[in-house]
Amino acid sequence: MLRGGFMHTKGRVDPTKVLSMSIAVHPDLEARLRARAEAEGLTVEAYIERIARDDQQAEEELEALALEGLNSGESIEADEKYWEEKRRRLMERHRPTGAR
Repeated sequence: MLRGGFMHTKGRVDPTKVLSMSIAVHPDLEARLRARAEAEGLTVEAYIERIARDDQQAEEELEALALEGLNSGESIEADEKYWEEKRRRLMERHRPTGAR
């Protein structure tokens, strides 16, 4: 059984607001978590906290990239005709020239 944790406020640990959580995990998973935490010089709790922070950061980055894509300009319809033209231009660009 794994226990422990700190409350995070926008990526920052607030040690004055310690919360406790117990979770039940399969013994194989617990062993893997302990081994990885130890290999990185962390407690299991710190390792899990880091995983959670990294996950949150990845989610925020993905959302930012999605919004950037949505706001990047006029949208196009990527239908069969679009991909055929894309393929044709790619093949044309990489066609051997015959010159040596």
